[in-house]
Amino acid sequence: MTADAPAQALVELIAPLVERDGYTSTPLPAVALMAMHRPCERTPLMYEPSLIIVAQGHKIGYLGDREIHYGPGQYLVQTLPLPFECETHASAEAPLLGMAVRLDPGLLGELVTAMGEGGEEGEEAPVPMASVSMTGGMQGAVARLLKALHDPGETAAMGELRVRDLVFEALRGQQGPALRALVRHQGHYSRIVQVLSWLHAHFAEEVSVEALARRASMSLSTFHQHFREIAQASPLQYLKRLRLIKAQQLLVQENRNVNQAAEAVGYRSVSQFSRDYKRCFGTAPLRHRKEERARQVS
Repeated sequence: MTADAPAQALVELIAPLVERDGYTSTPLPAVALMAMHRPCERTPLMYEPSLIIVAQGHKIGYLGDREIHYGPGQYLVQTLPLPFECETHASAEAPLLGMAVRLDPGLLGELVTAMGEGGEEGEEAPVPMASVSMTGGMQGAVARLLKALHDPGETAAMGELRVRDLVFEALRGQQGPALRALVRHQGHYSRIVQVLSWLHAHFAEEVSVEALARRASMSLSTFHQHFREIAQASPLQYLKRLRLIKAQQLLVQENRNVNQAAEAVGYRSVSQFSRDYKRCFGTAPLRHRKEERARQVS
């Protein structure tokens, strides 16, 4: 598939800045560049709340029964840290190239207040993860941010404003209601968001669904219903997937051994951890670490 002119312009801005497959950090803490020169089969992962812009290549996310496509001409709005499965379409000739911009709650709150936009009563529940068509305004904001990254002086002087510009455009887009919901602190959605945030800070602790329901100030049945609607998983399914993805990061990125990773994410049984890990990722944890290291070297 040939990229259109706007997407090709973004490719030309990203390619010289990319250092390796995976994520390349930038002088702006909220911004990272993405690259992949090979296809990646469907695998579990999790994005932090962020905007994912793909200039070349294609990704498909699977969340519950939803299939979410994002590639050139689209961007992904991830408002909650939801475990999902993702496959990447890329090649050495046409690598995946893109950018991830982490969403800062403080910046979101500031922009929502300045824009003076509140939720309407009866508004449909926000969708926490969705692909959105790239508008002219968003295309321009992405290009300005990438151009700033080519000039250290401009990055230092204007980089944070370029990020602000991009988040502003996202708030004006189709997923604006989901972004605004993160800072409204109203309704069932906000209560589930608070529970998800707590789980991310305490995922290694012993957790009961009853305690989570109390934290959300909901009955057990109401909590189950709204949690599943938003996370596309039960609370315990979500927690298990969260722990396993955190363990994968410890094994691959931080060089922990299997026992250390299992204990760090809250497993009391290493054998149970290994079984759950293999069911989740399709391979045993130690083998998975060796395979990922081999890919990084090659």
